[in-house]
Amino acid sequence: MRCCKIMVATCFALVTVACSPSATDDGADAETAFHALLDEHWAAASAEKVFFRTDPDAWRMDGELSEHTPEARARRQQFNETVLDKLAGINVDDLGADDQLSYRIFKYERETERESYSQRDHLFPITSMFGYHTYFAEAPSNMSFLSSSDYDDYLVSLADFTRYNREYIGLLRAAIQAGYTHYCESISGYASTIEEHIVGDATQSLLYVPFTRFPGNVNDDQRAEYSGKGIDLINAVIVPGYEELLDVFVNEYLPACRTDVAISSLPGGDDYYQYLIRYFTTTDMTAEEIHELGVSELSRIHAEMQEIIDAVEFDGDLKAFINYLREDPRFFAKTDEELLGRAAFISKAAEGELPRFFTLLPRATYKIAGNENRGAYYMPPSGDGTDSGTYFVTTGDLTSVPLYTLEALSLHEGVPGHHLQSTLAQELDMPEFRRGLYHSAFGEGWGLYSERLGKEMGFYTDPYNDFGRLTYEAWRACRLIVDTGMHAFGWSRQQAVDFMLANTAASANDVNSEIDRYITWPAQALSYKIGELKIRELRAKAEAELGASFDIRRFHDIVVGNGSLPIAVLEETVMNWISAENR
Repeated sequence: MRCCKIMVATCFALVTVACSPSATDDGADAETAFHALLDEHWAAASAEKVFFRTDPDAWRMDGELSEHTPEARARRQQFNETVLDKLAGINVDDLGADDQLSYRIFKYERETERESYSQRDHLFPITSMFGYHTYFAEAPSNMSFLSSSDYDDYLVSLADFTRYNREYIGLLRAAIQAGYTHYCESISGYASTIEEHIVGDATQSLLYVPFTRFPGNVNDDQRAEYSGKGIDLINAVIVPGYEELLDVFVNEYLPACRTDVAISSLPGGDDYYQYLIRYFTTTDMTAEEIHELGVSELSRIHAEMQEIIDAVEFDGDLKAFINYLREDPRFFAKTDEELLGRAAFISKAAEGELPRFFTLLPRATYKIAGNENRGAYYMPPSGDGTDSGTYFVTTGDLTSVPLYTLEALSLHEGVPGHHLQSTLAQELDMPEFRRGLYHSAFGEGWGLYSERLGKEMGFYTDPYNDFGRLTYEAWRACRLIVDTGMHAFGWSRQQAVDFMLANTAASANDVNSEIDRYITWPAQALSYKIGELKIRELRAKAEAELGASFDIRRFHDIVVGNGSLPIAVLEETVMNWISAENR
């Protein structure tokens, strides 16, 4: 469709070349120039295999891996400046409404990318939760292997790991040199995420899994050849690469870890933290404003929790009730199979309710799988129709996923949460750069909004499940307090741990893990509550202004029907929709 538009615009320009300039001419020229620039940018990003602001969980390998040297970073920075220069020459007012929206988003992304090159993001290729090395090892489980060419590309990726790994090791060493390392206690046990991939038997590597599930169009001789090459690469490239990373991490990085919990304790750290707040929330909120918002939200949520405690006639205060939930075995699945089965039932029930709340629904499917390596999360499909999304549920530690939180979790990760929003964006008729774009405040805000929407969808009829929903909401409100508390207001790690234990129903293990997440991934956790509150605020405005004509399905369509948006653009889009509905 876009190519047709460009051809029409070009032909129109040719037949009117002798005429005087007009607004129509300007519009055609602007549209042609804008789409050409989008195509140029997408081609460059595809060649680099580095896409700015995408969901890190969606990473997949595909042949030669991306470059992460100072020269490659400088090359991408220069290209981004060239794109911004060209974009400045296009008058947004000469574009149609759809292109104006894409222009605003594209400009916002390129300006944010420009700022990122003056910051230190690239010096943190690992967090307490994951790193480039875990994404690499786990990627095959999220990829489709449908033909021999897929295996050919995969072998290229495996063979390229030595260079790829060493370039990231170079970043870790640059971080040591700059003094931009992680807090010691938060990464004290991180070596295990590297060690688990140093296997004595190549067939036990996660990277060997694709060689155990060949499609039917790969014959026996090819299977033997691919398997043999895979084993050779795992033994000769992958395992030595992880051994090299382990040596650098243990003997160079850990001894240089920082001793202050706050990212703001580093040189230029205050500005860096404010940049991260802008990046993840897509707002100009300050740490103080966010902290105060968290305190206010937590107070409201605790009041709603108390109402449920009173309703179930529990004899005790909030702390006693939370301890009761943590200790009573009836609130936990007895097996992984039971947990996954309950998650599947909730997810299927949610799918059946979607037509009451949306007219736009994605075609892509998703599956539910157990995951012992990380907490629950959602992996979107590739977008090319060859695979499905995946809602990963934590297995192996049944105490980490109480049954009373499973409804909220499933609505957040599956539908109407991340699966719906992510796959719908992939299927919409809009420029390629917008299909995989992921603004954390929008994406996680929608996920949290979806948890609450479950009340209207018929979930949480059990008061304990509704309390579970509120524990998730309290957890997100606490994030506003402890993240800013540690990085801006001098809180210690233990102070943050104690606060979370006192104000959420999470276990001690989960709280400690979460606090380390906030320390090593500053500001990301702020995005959930800030995004959710904005969506709720916009819905309230729409309901107030449209009255009886308010249609919840059309409201949800406008929120998720344009892909991922910065908060200011989301607000503008919804307000324009309200005005149009009022006409």
